[in-house]
Amino acid sequence: MRRREFIAALCTAPLVFPRSASTSRRHDGGPVIDLHAHYFPEAWLKLVEAEGQHDGMKLTRTQGGGLQFTSDKLSLASPPEIAATLESRIRAMDRRGVDIQVLSLTSPMVNWASPDLGARLSQAFNDAASAGCRAYPQRFLFAAALPVQAPDLAIQELVRAAQLPGMRAVYFPTSYGGKEIDDKSLWPIYAQCEQHGWPVLLHPSETIGRERTSRAWGLDNLAGNPYDTGIATAHLIFGGVLDAFPELTVMLPHAGGTVPAVIGRWDRGVEVRPELKDFKKPASTYLRRFLFDIIAHNDQILLNLIHMVGADRVVLGDDYPFNMGLDRPVEVVERLKGLSAKDKDAILGGNAAAVLKIA
Repeated sequence: MRRREFIAALCTAPLVFPRSASTSRRHDGGPVIDLHAHYFPEAWLKLVEAEGQHDGMKLTRTQGGGLQFTSDKLSLASPPEIAATLESRIRAMDRRGVDIQVLSLTSPMVNWASPDLGARLSQAFNDAASAGCRAYPQRFLFAAALPVQAPDLAIQELVRAAQLPGMRAVYFPTSYGGKEIDDKSLWPIYAQCEQHGWPVLLHPSETIGRERTSRAWGLDNLAGNPYDTGIATAHLIFGGVLDAFPELTVMLPHAGGTVPAVIGRWDRGVEVRPELKDFKKPASTYLRRFLFDIIAHNDQILLNLIHMVGADRVVLGDDYPFNMGLDRPVEVVERLKGLSAKDKDAILGGNAAAVLKIA
């Protein structure tokens, strides 16, 4: 069997997780799957500490075990739980009603680094995350980190990571190094993801407007994150990525950010703006190409999203372990009025199982 065929078979083979109707929070007994959960393994942190300052990133460990990342572009604090043992993470998952987490990086990711360091940071995360999947195969999967600032190295790492136990998705920043995610240098990565059925999970990193949102009130998070997701989504739609890769699935965090609120404006732009005269269909026709997590912090907004895109395009995520996430994600879904048990089960895990190829 050729290497490419081997990788394709490896990545399309369904994972089988046992079902226990007595413990499952789903009506159908299937696993509750969290597609938006963050993890900083110790090997990755040590590499940032040892070499990050050469590329302008400083990592400081606070007295309480928290982490502070500082560069000329950002200042980010992460709670101790993001780097805690997987045993303690499993206890937290059990309290939240989550059976399976898809482990992923978050800001600052790896895209601030030089190509060589970015590749090694990606390898460090992917290897450590896969080790966690091997240790707890019924509890964890992971989304591969890639040095997208160096597309050739990103492809190499993607091919390598695809052979690691537990890899089921790819993680992307919403922008990187002044580039947007419709940049043609990324299209070979999208092609690989489409070919093997890997969903692309997006997350803000260097959010837009930091010169205005970083001044006070945490606006870089409260406003910057959802706005940044909206802009990245516009680039995927208007930049032709979704047309070029019709089978590619992309997950938008934070309930899609601004996308559900501005999609009508984008449709109007297609009708009247000269810049979009060659765009042949409404932007809203692309909505169901995306998955949306449930982190809306407002039941009515979440219900509106579900009605807009369909329950089959919404997945559970809780942004673990950050305070802007959801402490009880299962309860958020269960209390939504007017949804059938089937739709709730789909959001709690059925939709994620389908895209991650979990039987």
